[in-house]
Amino acid sequence: MDKVYITRKIPGDVLAYLAAHCSYELWPEEDMPVPRAVLLEKVRPVRGLYTLLTDRIDEEVFHAAPDLKVVANMAVGYDNIDLAQARARGILVTNTPDVLTDATADLTMALMLMTARRVLEANHVLLAGGWRTWSPMFMAGLDVHGRTLGIVGLGRIGRAVAKRARGFDMDVLYYSRTRRPAVEQELGLTYCPLAELLARSDIVTLHTNLTGEAHHLIGEAELALMKKEAILINTARGAVVDEKALYRALVAGQIWGAGLDVFEEEPVPPVHPLVSLPNVVALPHIGSATVSTRTAMAMLAAQNLVLALEGQVPPNLVGG
Repeated sequence: MDKVYITRKIPGDVLAYLAAHCSYELWPEEDMPVPRAVLLEKVRPVRGLYTLLTDRIDEEVFHAAPDLKVVANMAVGYDNIDLAQARARGILVTNTPDVLTDATADLTMALMLMTARRVLEANHVLLAGGWRTWSPMFMAGLDVHGRTLGIVGLGRIGRAVAKRARGFDMDVLYYSRTRRPAVEQELGLTYCPLAELLARSDIVTLHTNLTGEAHHLIGEAELALMKKEAILINTARGAVVDEKALYRALVAGQIWGAGLDVFEEEPVPPVHPLVSLPNVVALPHIGSATVSTRTAMAMLAAQNLVLALEGQVPPNLVGG
């Protein structure tokens, strides 16, 4: 049977499925990534590698695994994998799209509401004994209903957010590298250039892949275009936003607030500058964290891996 290495503890049902098709070994910890030295040692005999976004799969790993045939990433993103090196060596790379779309879109809406209505800040005030009486403007936030939402990146998750926004009677703008007239008509969206979207939107939510051109897509110049009462939401990838520029904009009151599920370097310490701000809702990368979604992601990654090992073309082949 083909040998496989799994870089993190995954659900038992998924392990049982893999055991029926291959011989596997896994890093048994749930709360910490496999150490680099252990990874480099364990990949030497394997033909399949089951990875997470926290695993850097680069030329060094490929060199250490001469028999490697497939890397199955349990994520939609795959910027942790050197695709150029994989292709040069004939190694297949797969991801897990679709199954986490709704969970991530739900969390995006939650971040909008939490940030606009100051939910987390209000909870902290209550727990600290700061709630002394009802007063007209105590913890007053911003409306979400009826506002203008700007979606950057109209992939699966961006479209799912747009559908949810209709329930809030929001006017939805979008920017994407590829214009999508059919989706515009279906969901009542308006396409506009990024600069115009930033200037017109009350809430901007990011759903773009982390390609080279998307790195720091939202920086000082882009933040300067936004309204003073605007909110920035990021459930995509941390490096899409220049965090230092965002911190300065938030401290200066240049924008109202931010809801962040992802960061440039993860995990972030509780003393991280952005996390310390009262107008930031910060979460530990839990966009897809429902039991059913994470289980479906884990199984899809396993199925991709097994199909590739059996000589078939997996359905979620990156670049395929």
